[in-house]
Amino acid sequence: MPQQQPKHSFTDRWLAVGSAWLEHVRQWVVRSRAKEFILLALPYQISAVLTALIAVGYAWLFNWMGDRNAELLAIDRRLIFLSAPVSFLIAWWLVFRFAPLAGGSGIPQLMAAVEVVTEKKRDRSGRFLNLRILIVKIMSSLAMVAGGGAVGREGPTLQIAGSIYRTVHRLLPPFWPKVSRRIMMITGGAAGLSAAFNTPLGGIVFAVEELTKTHIAQFRTAVLTAVILSGMTAQWLLGPYLMLGYPKLAPATVSFMYKILLLSGIAGITGALFCRAVLALDKFRRGLHGAVPNGLFALTCSFLFASVVYFLGASAIGSGHLLLEDHLFADDPDAGVGHVGARILGSLFSFSAGGAGGIFAPSLASGAAIGGWLTDALSLADNRGQFNLLVLAGMTAFLSGVTRSPFTSAILVLEMTDRHSAIFQLMYASVVGYLIAYVVDRKSYYERMKERLLKAMPDWKAEEEQAPQPGVRPKAVD
Repeated sequence: MPQQQPKHSFTDRWLAVGSAWLEHVRQWVVRSRAKEFILLALPYQISAVLTALIAVGYAWLFNWMGDRNAELLAIDRRLIFLSAPVSFLIAWWLVFRFAPLAGGSGIPQLMAAVEVVTEKKRDRSGRFLNLRILIVKIMSSLAMVAGGGAVGREGPTLQIAGSIYRTVHRLLPPFWPKVSRRIMMITGGAAGLSAAFNTPLGGIVFAVEELTKTHIAQFRTAVLTAVILSGMTAQWLLGPYLMLGYPKLAPATVSFMYKILLLSGIAGITGALFCRAVLALDKFRRGLHGAVPNGLFALTCSFLFASVVYFLGASAIGSGHLLLEDHLFADDPDAGVGHVGARILGSLFSFSAGGAGGIFAPSLASGAAIGGWLTDALSLADNRGQFNLLVLAGMTAFLSGVTRSPFTSAILVLEMTDRHSAIFQLMYASVVGYLIAYVVDRKSYYERMKERLLKAMPDWKAEEEQAPQPGVRPKAVD
């Protein structure tokens, strides 16, 4: 006799139907979450690729302009008295006429944008980051370097990246899942630094240390994705490279650490005093009203810069990459106190003219010049490994004195040289430089400039006015 099929109870049948329905709902939820995750990640990915493409093109133009200036001055150094005034005036006029907030480094503008950004329709961050600023930033900084100006492209690249990320955010359609505008800007800063220096870890550390007070858990995926995509795109176009190759280093003994301590103290306090001088000239320039006084001030800065180049040497020109190459890789490096004066004074007059240009790379070159000079004064120039180690320590300490970002400074120099054996010495130099600079001024150049930018906004309230009352818990940020 055939076996009878077991009879299912009414409850069993409904349980089976319910299980199938729950499985269908689960699959739909999984698909919906995956779709939402992709839509949330897409703006960051598109922005990262665009940032890398523009950063690579900008870097190529920046270097090309610098090479043309070098060819001109190779004919006769006195031509700097012609090229510098013309280029400084063009760079200043572009900023003055079309985008006043495109002047300077660009990092204070990015920090100010992160400070004032809101998720409302009327967002004030567009004052500091937009397409007009992007275009003027590139054109003005290219004009500066065409005349030999001692400026870099790294700070401008961060403001450019922030403008790209903000523009992509603005173009998102209404049905798109909500993407935080603040996190987009923070991510843009990290991606910009990664693409400019080819230093992904430096980009991440800079975003955490300098750009945000938000907990990293809220934006770590976005930053990691942006840094990876922008860095990989830049490497795809330029090939894998290091900004400063593989300099030879010697092991640091206990007695040698005292030399690093001395150097870091000198570089740190010099970096802080340099920033005070830049801020003083910036305050004076801001007090001038009208195109004619500002133009005359830019012209004066150009002639002062040309005089520095003529009397102290061509090491004052450009971002300082040639000086870094000489100090770290030349068989007989040309180290002396003249390079210190050339780099610091050249950068001071270039930044103060009112055009666009970064402070990162010039700070590294100034620190390297101080390291080379002190090494020569201590009669260590014959020991190539010790010479290079002090040069790298000087770079790290000076940059830390300017930015007050010791971890970023150490990681940047480490990644640019791939000298992991010196990580403790670089961190030691950056911390000493930071502490010494803190005695001179508790806030960095970027912080001071950010405060000036915010105070210039008509509807901005001072930080102390916005401070929460005692016992009132501040609102969380996105």
